[in-house]
Amino acid sequence: MHKKALFAVATITALCTGPVLAEDVKDPGRVTYEQYCSACHGDYGMGKGSVADVLTTEVPDLTTLSARNDGVFPMLQVIHVIDGRTGVRAHGGPMPIFGALFSDDQDFGPYGGPVYTRGKILSLAYYLESIQK
Repeated sequence: MHKKALFAVATITALCTGPVLAEDVKDPGRVTYEQYCSACHGDYGMGKGSVADVLTTEVPDLTTLSARNDGVFPMLQVIHVIDGRTGVRAHGGPMPIFGALFSDDQDFGPYGGPVYTRGKILSLAYYLESIQK
């Protein structure tokens, strides 16, 4: 009987705390965006970040990427801009703000660096897709 009571208490505790814990978990793409993109692109991706006024080029509204692409989110193009394969003049090359974050040269073993890097890039691209108007 003692095991059943313990199991019931554990189950109730898990059911009650699960939603609370789930609310605390942030989208990894959003976390990356907030850390590396929001200063220029703003908290909501509309190009009104805290440093946008001092930049010499206009900061684009990232919530309209799909609208500017006939309603289709340009996933591959977004990934190429983030990883530096497609240069954006305002970024001065391959996203210098990110520093080592998107570098494959991190110490994760022989394959860990590229996997980590690509995961961060893809998470960020999916987050940008999720904020489209």
